[in-house]
Amino acid sequence: MQIQTALQDKRYLFWALQIAGWTGWATSYYVGAVTWGKSLENYPFYLLGVSTIGLILTLGLRAIYRFMWDMEVIRRIIAILIASYAAALIWYTSRHYIFRAVYEPDPDAEQKTMGVLSLITQAGSAFWIMLVWSGLYFGIKYYMLLQEEKQRGLKSLAMAHEAQLKMLRYQLNPHFLFNTLNAISTLILDKDTEMANGMVTRLSRFLRYTLDNDPMQQVTVNEEVESLMLYLDIEKVRFGERLQIHTDIEPEAELALMPGLLLQPLVENSIKYAIALAISGGAIGISAKVIGDELLLEIADDGPGLDLRHGKSAKGGGVGLSNSRERLKELYGDKQSFRLSSTEPHGLTISIRIPLQRSPS
Repeated sequence: MQIQTALQDKRYLFWALQIAGWTGWATSYYVGAVTWGKSLENYPFYLLGVSTIGLILTLGLRAIYRFMWDMEVIRRIIAILIASYAAALIWYTSRHYIFRAVYEPDPDAEQKTMGVLSLITQAGSAFWIMLVWSGLYFGIKYYMLLQEEKQRGLKSLAMAHEAQLKMLRYQLNPHFLFNTLNAISTLILDKDTEMANGMVTRLSRFLRYTLDNDPMQQVTVNEEVESLMLYLDIEKVRFGERLQIHTDIEPEAELALMPGLLLQPLVENSIKYAIALAISGGAIGISAKVIGDELLLEIADDGPGLDLRHGKSAKGGGVGLSNSRERLKELYGDKQSFRLSSTEPHGLTISIRIPLQRSPS
C-alpha cells in the first residue's frame, strides 16, 4: 500500500526513475568493460562521476521541457533535438576530460586532446542516450497525464450518476409525487381539464428527461433551461404566485454547451431554502451569457442567503452546492470557477464559469 501511494507521487517517481536509470546505465557500462577485458582500475569512480553529470544535465532538460510544454508540436520537437544534442555534447566532453583525469595521460596527451570539431562529430552516442531519456520523459509524462484524465473522467462519471440518482430520488419520492398529483387532481375537480392535461404532460416529459438523459453528455444551454422549466412548472403548481421565475439567456449563449443536469440541484437548493421557508415566497433568476471565451451561468434568489464566511446556510443544507462544485472541478479542472456572492439587498447568487464550447448545429 505504501509503495502504491509512493508511486502516485510524481516527484518520488521521477527521482526513483532517474536514479534507477543512471545506475542501470553505469552498471551496463561496467559489465561491458568487464566483458571486453578493459582495465577496471578506478573505473567505478569514473562511472560515478559521469553518471552524476548525466543526472544533473537531465535535470536541466526537465526544466527546459517544462518551460516549453505548451509550445506547438513542431517547435517542441526542434527544441527537444537541440536541447538533447547540447546536453549530449556537454556530457561527452565531461566524460572525455574525467577519463583523462582518472587515468594518467601519456606524454603525448596534449597532442591527443580532442578539438571542438572532433567532439561534435563523436558525441553521437551520447546524443542518442539523451534523446532516449527525452523520449522516456515525454512518454511517461503523457502516460501519467492520460491516467489522471482517465481518473478524473471516472470520478466525474460516478459523481454525475450519483447526482442523477439523488435528483431522481427527490423527484420520485412520495411527497413530491403526492403534491404534484394532488395539484392535478384539484385541477380535474375544478374541471380545468386543459390545465390538468398540461400538468400531466409536463410531469411525463420531465420524468422522461431525467430517465433518458446521460449526465456525462453535454447539452446546449437552451436544452438545459428547457428541462429546468419543466421542473419549475411542476413546482409552480405547489407554490403558485409565491414562486417567481426570471430568465435572461443571451442569444449568443443559447447554443453553448454545458454539463447536463447541472442547474437543477442548484435551483432545487434555492427553492428549498429561499422560497419554501418564506411566507411570501420569492424569486429565482436564471441567466447565461458569453464573456470572451467563457460561458457564465448564474442562479440568483432573494432568500436569506448564506453566511459566506462559512459557506453554509443558517438553516443547514449546502450539499447541492458542494456536489456541483466538485463535479465542475472534475470536469474542467482549473479552467472553471464556482463562486458564491450575496444578492442585493438579500439572497444568494451562484456564478459558474466554464470554457466556451458551441454546439455544431
